[in-house]
Amino acid sequence: MKALNLLPAWRALTVHHAKIRDVHMRKLFADDPDRAERFSVEGAGLFLDYSKNRITDETISLLLQLAEARGVTQRRDAMFAGEIINTTERRAVLHVALRAPRGTRITLDGSDIVPDVHKVLDAMGVFTTRLRNGGFTGHTGKRIRNIVNIGIGGSYLGPEMAYRALRPCSDRSMRFRFVANVDGADFNEATLDLNAEETLFIISSKTFTTLETMTNAATARTWLVQKLGSEAAVGKHFAAVSTNIGGATKFGIDPANIFGFWDWVGGRYSMDSAIGLSTMIAVGPDNFSEMLAGFHEMDEHFRSAPPARNLPMLLGLLSVWYNNFFGAQTLGIMPYAAHLARFPAYLQQLQMESNGKHVDLDGRAVDYQTGPIIWGEPGTDGQHSFYQLLHQGTKLIPCDMIGFCQKLSPYAEQHDVLMANLFAQAEALAFGKTEAELQAENSPDFQTPFRVMEGNRPTNMILADKLDPRTLGSLVALYEHSVFTQGAIWAIDSFDQWGVELGKALANVIIPELRHGAEPKLAHDASTNALISRYRRQRR
Repeated sequence: MKALNLLPAWRALTVHHAKIRDVHMRKLFADDPDRAERFSVEGAGLFLDYSKNRITDETISLLLQLAEARGVTQRRDAMFAGEIINTTERRAVLHVALRAPRGTRITLDGSDIVPDVHKVLDAMGVFTTRLRNGGFTGHTGKRIRNIVNIGIGGSYLGPEMAYRALRPCSDRSMRFRFVANVDGADFNEATLDLNAEETLFIISSKTFTTLETMTNAATARTWLVQKLGSEAAVGKHFAAVSTNIGGATKFGIDPANIFGFWDWVGGRYSMDSAIGLSTMIAVGPDNFSEMLAGFHEMDEHFRSAPPARNLPMLLGLLSVWYNNFFGAQTLGIMPYAAHLARFPAYLQQLQMESNGKHVDLDGRAVDYQTGPIIWGEPGTDGQHSFYQLLHQGTKLIPCDMIGFCQKLSPYAEQHDVLMANLFAQAEALAFGKTEAELQAENSPDFQTPFRVMEGNRPTNMILADKLDPRTLGSLVALYEHSVFTQGAIWAIDSFDQWGVELGKALANVIIPELRHGAEPKLAHDASTNALISRYRRQRR
């Protein structure tokens, strides 16, 4: 594969960037009255206004040429076709099959995998319906009212984010808790006020061997048995999402309550698989199906819309534009919806675990930046913490700003205030405030240097009608495919995560060195040895 910086489109973008990098958005809008209409696109229930970016028609044209030169559409089609695009693990990447409608045909190694997907979804639906209507009871015959999802990474962030996002349509007679941190305080706080007789634990681990998850699972098992006084209670108070049926069964989980998924599903792409069991329990099978429909609608948009009108492609290309040409190292995610409080954290894993790579598909070290740092908070919270830096700091931080036209509370006027803040912040970031404007307002001269805001800070505005299950699915799929687009441009494997493994391996070495009563000789570096020794002393 030809080096990225040798491509004509890349070189043209470099020259183009030098020409427009200092052009202000005030001028771009003044010179182009139709800009907002032209730089907006709609699809799968989402509206994207990307006019408040430091771009021209030529910018978009050159970015699209870069996408063509890097074969983004061909790589996209290979993914949908089930080809092995996760080359380091020799796996297909088929999370799109998780939301394919019944009757769709997606083949892997000559076999249609969609029927298997729906077999699991059907089993989840039966289990969920029994649990929600009281037909599934605990060891003492009491109805299950508390769900504790135990996982890590995608098997935790996805379910927790989805539950919070869809809480308005969840069963309010039930309580949902999410445990990931191996710190025992996390488990303790999650279960402190729960009645064991009414609690179901869902253990979400593909291999049923993940250190953090299985440590918490063992703690949950001990907690339950101590509370209910019987090992037999485990089968009525645990479910599992795993491919390791034997391991889950040995743990004591009824095989009827074990739901599988496949090695062609990466953890950070799995919230719409059986990993979403807690989500289905919370919102019901029908709403879960609506979420899958939203995912699929965006999949079809990504697969069929021309690149110039393709939301995920445009979002991904704009990220490349700022990341690689302006040197922006971060991307802010600002959802103006309290229910999306965990969405930035979810996108942190999706983006940074996918595209935080330092070699290309040929194993060669890259000489350009790959994935940006993702961060954010819901509006209006962030306006009174870090927005000061966005407006007047020395760093360029592009932001995606997300809003919904319909309210999710009875308070219509407050929703108007929320949306006014969303639109105002994007306007202020783009256009700032000039010295002349301050003088016209009779601002004291000595304050002028401190009150000038240069603007020219880019934002994408993503609007939807309402935050509901279908919209959530579409929104998540939008970012999945944006991440895909970026990875294709950078020619990296967006679907492995080898960087996660080293720390796990070293932790397994250190754990026995910290056990009470066992203090083997240490053979780490001087710093690690000293830290372990200090821990041993202080623990005693």
